[in-house]
Amino acid sequence: MKKICLLAAAVSVFALNANANDWGMHKLVRPYIGADYVYSHAKHGNYAKHAKKDYSSWKVNLGMDIAKYTSVEAFFQQSGERKSHEEPNQIKSEYYAWGLDLYGKMPIMCSGFNLLGSLGLADYNVKYKFKPQGSIDKQRMGYRAGIGFSYDFTHNVSMRVMGRYAYVGMKSLDHIMEMTAGLSYAF
Repeated sequence: MKKICLLAAAVSVFALNANANDWGMHKLVRPYIGADYVYSHAKHGNYAKHAKKDYSSWKVNLGMDIAKYTSVEAFFQQSGERKSHEEPNQIKSEYYAWGLDLYGKMPIMCSGFNLLGSLGLADYNVKYKFKPQGSIDKQRMGYRAGIGFSYDFTHNVSMRVMGRYAYVGMKSLDHIMEMTAGLSYAF
């Protein structure tokens, strides 16, 4: 179901762009695609308190400028597996997330730099593997807020750097703080 929703969002972005000329909105509505590197620091608790706290992730995003300074973005993020070496309970942990963010942009003079702010919702899926006992999978919706900046190299290519706080609210994973850096291409 999740893949179907993500595919439907992707198709609607391209369909809306194809009809943008008919609506007279060709300068406002622009789809874009991007990729980010994400460094995350997680606050684990309960049975996962000895899990590693730092993760490296990749993130792909598909978005659309819906107004001059506003955009909506769907994303998928996958972390690498981290292993703690504390005896006797070794824990392997990883997570993935997908969701939707709303971005606001404010240009800084005519320099190509923009201040960014974001608010969003994401579905966080965490997996813990305990060496002697087994594994546990947990899922929960989380709230996200971020701030950062972007730089437009050309009309189509830009880069951005964001700091983000995500409240998940699980006993095993309370919150995640992230730093992201990536590139995007607007059509």
